[in-house]
Amino acid sequence: MAKDFQVVMLASGSKGNAALISTDSQRFLVDVGISCRELVKRMQQVGASPEELDGVFVTHEHVDHVKGIVTFAKKYQVPLYASQGTWRAVFSRYPELNRANCRLTGQRLLVGDVSIACFATSHDAAQPQGYSFLWRSGETKCTYVTDTGFVTPEVREAVQGSDVLVLEANHDVEMLKNGSYPYELKQRILGTRGHLSNNTAGQFLLQLEKMPRRIFLAHLSEQNNLPKLALDTVKNILDSKKRLQETRLLVANQHQPVADYLTGQMALPGLFED
Repeated sequence: MAKDFQVVMLASGSKGNAALISTDSQRFLVDVGISCRELVKRMQQVGASPEELDGVFVTHEHVDHVKGIVTFAKKYQVPLYASQGTWRAVFSRYPELNRANCRLTGQRLLVGDVSIACFATSHDAAQPQGYSFLWRSGETKCTYVTDTGFVTPEVREAVQGSDVLVLEANHDVEMLKNGSYPYELKQRILGTRGHLSNNTAGQFLLQLEKMPRRIFLAHLSEQNNLPKLALDTVKNILDSKKRLQETRLLVANQHQPVADYLTGQMALPGLFED
């Protein structure tokens, strides 16, 4: 039986991001974009703790991805991984950060039984990355990609073959265009170094040779999107080509954990799932 990854989106959106990716023996965190206190609280809700983490992988330096990193690095002896450009930007913004456990990712690294592949995303940050977690045996793959203005060939290649996928569905284009954001901010979000729309996410998924078994739609804008709208848009695109037969769609949430499995005695909600 192939080994599997378990994913909990602890927080996802413009106000803070953190995801817990686990195997039967290892735990990894992607981003520390909420306060350390809130992060620990949400991890405890799903039966986990920071002391159990084998590594934290930072996608980029924007505050909604590193808000809790200073306190976290001070309190916990957990390796923190990011690109060289991301660390430079983080150190510039947070000179007080304890650097003892800060490490460079490179293109690929092995942590226990899990190989982590790093790939560039297209975002207005110093050196943003996404991550693919693979069992060393190559049995199962979990990919995390948010904060990218378009799907580059590198992103496309990284996502191929994923069993579990966390994919940005940031905004509905019409809501964004007709919303209250300043023109410059709208152009930034819509640009090639901004964020993926619901429609772009759905069209990208349609092009995959193999559909992931579970897909989290992530990093939704609270101003320019709705959970049900994101879900319905992607679902309708995939249904049009009958690509959803064995795929479970879930929508990540800013304010509470969303999981794809049972944790202890608690069944965490897959909010607005298919």
